Parts: sequence; C-alpha cells; structure tokens
Amino acid sequence: MRLYIASSWRNTYYPEVVDSLRNRGFEVYDFRHPPTGDHGFKWAYVGEDWQEWSPEEYRQKLAHPLAEQQFKNDMDALCSCDVCVLVLPCGRSAHTEAGWFAGKGKPVVAYLPERVEPELMYKLFDAVCCTIDEVVEVLTHKE
Repeated sequence: MRLYIASSWRNTYYPEVVDSLRNRGFEVYDFRHPPTGDHGFKWAYVGEDWQEWSPEEYRQKLAHPLAEQQFKNDMDALCSCDVCVLVLPCGRSAHTEAGWFAGKGKPVVAYLPERVEPELMYKLFDAVCCTIDEVVEVLTHKE
C-alpha cells in the first residue's frame, strides 16, 4: 500500500510518522525528500520576501520552475498513492491534498496527535485517529 502523507513543514510529528509507517511495511511518499532527490520545496526558495508578495506576485510565482517541479512531484504522488494520511496540525495545502483524495474516492485517514480545533468536515474522511497505532490498524484493514 502506497501512502501519501499530507502535512506541513512546521509539523514536528511528520518525520516520526513517515519513519513509523515505513518501519511497519508501508511505502510512503515524503514531500520533504521527493524522488527527484532535491530537498523539497519552500516558498523561500523562490524568493526571500515570499510573505510580502501581493496576490498578483503570488500568482506569478506559481509558475516558477521550482514551484512547477514540486507540484509535479506531489501530483505524481497523489495519483500513484492509494491512501492519504493527513497529519495535523497542518495548513491549506495538506487539506487540499486530502480533499483531492476524498474527491477521487480514495481513502483519507486524519491523524490528530495533539489537540486541534474541531472540524466537522473531517466526517468526509474514512477515519480520525489519535495514535499512530490506530492509523496502522485502519490502514491494515484497507489492504
């Protein structure tokens, strides 16, 4: 089973989740270490002033070669993965990825290792788990 782990660069649980799921036999896409061999993508790589961009500048920067490459990496992985594990806390991109999976009828498992603001629409997902063992249990029953 191939897993897409949707999360954030700021998520401190992410590396542990990737390692734990790999150690339990799952194939995991890691956006921080994409198959292209680079170091993933951060908007700061496109411009140090990324937090100051106007809406027009942001729209223009979406076409930057680094943004295009990481978008391709992520889309290739989205298409080839069987299940999305949404690791909270995370931001808009991760939620968009999880929504893409749900919209395609692919399973989504939300993993909440800490207190988060309640979200009603997580009912769209196949499971909401509070421990990595619960995540593994749900994934094992998906195989």
